[in-house]
Amino acid sequence: MSLRKHIASPQEIRLGHDPRLDAWILHFLTENNLDHATSPDKNASPEQIRFMVDLDEDQFFPACTDSMLDFLLKQEIAPELRTEYTKHWESIFRLIRDQIADPYLRRKITALCRYKFRSALHSSIIIPSRLLKWMLTIYMSYSGLDDPLRDRKRRANARAYAFTQTALYRQITSACPKELIACTSMEQLREDLDLLELKRLVRLATICGIWEAKEFRLHKTVAEWSDVIPVWESKEIQPDAQAVVAEIDGPWPEFEELRNYLFQKRHDALKILYLPGESGALIFDILIVRSLIRQGHRVILALREGFDFMMPTIWDQDNDPVLAECLDGAYFLTDNQVSKNELLKRIRENQLLVISDGTRERLNLYRTSLTFARAWKESHLIMANGASNYRRLIAVNQGFTRDIVSFHRTDQKDVVFFCKPRSERIRHVTERELLLMAEKLIESMRTARAEGKTVIFYSAIIGSIPGQTKVAISILNTFVSYLRSRLEQCLIINPAEHFKPGMDGDDLMYMWEKVQRSGFIDVWRFQTVEDIERSFELLGQKMPAVWNGKDATYSTGCTKEMTIALDMQKKHSELQIIGPDPAKFFRRREYGVGKYFDISLERNWR
Repeated sequence: MSLRKHIASPQEIRLGHDPRLDAWILHFLTENNLDHATSPDKNASPEQIRFMVDLDEDQFFPACTDSMLDFLLKQEIAPELRTEYTKHWESIFRLIRDQIADPYLRRKITALCRYKFRSALHSSIIIPSRLLKWMLTIYMSYSGLDDPLRDRKRRANARAYAFTQTALYRQITSACPKELIACTSMEQLREDLDLLELKRLVRLATICGIWEAKEFRLHKTVAEWSDVIPVWESKEIQPDAQAVVAEIDGPWPEFEELRNYLFQKRHDALKILYLPGESGALIFDILIVRSLIRQGHRVILALREGFDFMMPTIWDQDNDPVLAECLDGAYFLTDNQVSKNELLKRIRENQLLVISDGTRERLNLYRTSLTFARAWKESHLIMANGASNYRRLIAVNQGFTRDIVSFHRTDQKDVVFFCKPRSERIRHVTERELLLMAEKLIESMRTARAEGKTVIFYSAIIGSIPGQTKVAISILNTFVSYLRSRLEQCLIINPAEHFKPGMDGDDLMYMWEKVQRSGFIDVWRFQTVEDIERSFELLGQKMPAVWNGKDATYSTGCTKEMTIALDMQKKHSELQIIGPDPAKFFRRREYGVGKYFDISLERNWR
């Protein structure tokens, strides 16, 4: 029986109200292998998803378009759903036919993929792009080919690169606008010219006729391309040169929306996460990225982790001299589990950072890497080229945590440009805000020192006991108030007093490390069992069993802070560390993503 009639839109799907719907959602997630609880090493946790998607605690994220979810909820094979499945079957069938020479192996892989295809048709719950990814995995596992389209991708990049060396390209990108831009100020003129340059490059990045030539000789080094350019210019392309020139400067009023995102605060450099199109288009995407960098922004370019037809991977540059030349100077961050501190450090040090999205399929936020999720969270703007990115980011009613700009060319050859503002209720705590908060605290510590006061930092459990965060904050505030009433000439820093909505464990540790390494702490006090018992006594309450025996050694944050305290004591020998024996710490190593407690606890409960 269809579940569709009970739901007006995917945003109305809520967990905990309809047991039948809850069961279908769990069935949907497990059948598509997207459930974090059953495959935590492969799928993002709900907290990691919330880095990117605006979700309530009881809300479900389907990882597909609204229309696709609508088809799947009907629990029957609609003609549109069958068409989507068939399109992916034809793609994998062509790949097997064209790339595998051994007849026996070809028939074997085809038969195995056909079983998967028929099973998906029968179940009518599999997202078509997930089916394609599974069939690709079968193909790669049995054929031994890690990238069967490597030469085709190199050829597409080569042709696109050759086009950028032609007189036609220089004419397109360097020509003065037909209508003279009015100059009200130098800043406004510069903004208009920057936007015009981006407009031309964005249009070029969607003209697939530029890089889809079937006959194009590859070269081993970029130095050999001087012989290629005349050959390229002598070939016919679709669309032809006149059509390209006519389109580039055509009216495109929607593109003006980009001005509000890039130039709203002209002197503020943005962090931009860029999702490129297929190989060939990638060369123009990189030119767009270079233009953004020239304007003062920092860009994170996210490529696939592994083979996904013509989509570029983070490893392509190892075998593609053209791509390697275009990405010269970029920093490749290949760690898919990077920390917030390390990511921000790499962004500060490099104007262009290249990362993997962690996947081998159409954009699937459940399967993206932690590095990708953190890059999304730290960015101000997401720019995405391609129809597949449009489907997942724009053609959904779901709200996201960052502004999104998407562009692609339709089957009717029209260029489509969309801007999607981030969800209104999302609070983006930027690196600058965290640094300002840290500097304000450091200044208060500096002033207290100058007045002869003792600066005491109190480290305590806040979020390390799941479900007890409010109690932990109450305990902390009570005990710090008690200390302040008993100690004279002291500035006691209570971390609970400096929390802002929107901050997670990453943000807190990033800010507090700046404060803690300032060198202005005289006494670093860590919460003890006696402190907690005294706090409950002051509150007039019995201590709950979950708090028995707890102290700072139980806290992930306190463990990190003890490491910092011991390091600072080496530099400032007068620093006093009070609390549990440092040797008893270090059970808690790393936060669960988006959580305030250790990842090992989450594993144990599971």
